[in-house]
Amino acid sequence: MMSDSDSGTVLIDKNSEKEPTDDSPKTSEKTKTNFDVIIIGAGPAGYTAGIYSSRARHDTLIISGLLPGGQLMNTTDVENYPGFSDGIMGPDLMQVMRKQTERMGTTIIDDVVVNVDFRRSPFKVLTASEEFEAKAIIVCTGATPRKIGIDGEQTFAGKGVSYCATCDGAFFREQPIAVVGGGDSCMEEAIFLTKFASKVHIIHRRDEFRASKIMQERALSNEKIQVHWNSTVKDIKGDEKVKQIILTDTKTNEETSLDMGGVFVAIGHEPNTELFKNQLELDENGYIILKNNTETSVEGIFSAGDVHDHRYRQAVTAAGYGCMAAIDVDKYLAEKK
Repeated sequence: MMSDSDSGTVLIDKNSEKEPTDDSPKTSEKTKTNFDVIIIGAGPAGYTAGIYSSRARHDTLIISGLLPGGQLMNTTDVENYPGFSDGIMGPDLMQVMRKQTERMGTTIIDDVVVNVDFRRSPFKVLTASEEFEAKAIIVCTGATPRKIGIDGEQTFAGKGVSYCATCDGAFFREQPIAVVGGGDSCMEEAIFLTKFASKVHIIHRRDEFRASKIMQERALSNEKIQVHWNSTVKDIKGDEKVKQIILTDTKTNEETSLDMGGVFVAIGHEPNTELFKNQLELDENGYIILKNNTETSVEGIFSAGDVHDHRYRQAVTAAGYGCMAAIDVDKYLAEKK
């Protein structure tokens, strides 16, 4: 039963209404539910925010979500995160961050937030089994790349299929690369990849791009870029990594196979903000709008990482935003005392 204690600590006794059995714990299990700061999400932004918040002596909880570590859990080699001269695997980097965050005293639970109430402080964050409260919240739920939706895409994710040219382009030197899409982000990715690839193939399902004219001109004038109009990727094949893609002509249904070293999917991202509709101000694409530094439209609610940053989308910038948000929270809480 939930306590109305004014002590600042709310406890739930999960076993108070159960008859003891041979398998029951000898002491009642209690969960602390009141915190100074709750961080929703556990990628580079969330872990960094946890480190800084706990070091500032704030009682801090991270609710990690379904995939603790975010997109980097599906990434193999990471060469562009400072501090690792030989690179590091994405999941390993997240595990190192998690251990450091826990060492600072942050509580981390691997659970999913199903609802929030940001109307007044203390703010409420609900999982399927608990209700937590905090004086300040940092939203670090990130963004999810849009997928093509074919089996080969999932099979070779991190093995030649990528969603970030800046992150992974250097792994494909002197190899042919496919980029799927037709907007500005696709053009940017394709142009960037010409620094490394022997050839860049843009795969677009229509006969014209939706990208801005200037971005189209830059891409189409690049001799390393070839466009496959009216084409979709039917399958991605390989052994330990991508070796080939199968294209389908959307007008004739004719299939073509192309040898390919990598496939970059550039059809956009979806910010993970469904929970925050009608709670926080979002832009037309669903990203959180920041009012001042990392502050959202609600006083006491802050944000960090890809959930608001649709420009950089890097682990190092997400970590930087996590640091900024925690410092902003520290200042906010000091002013509220």
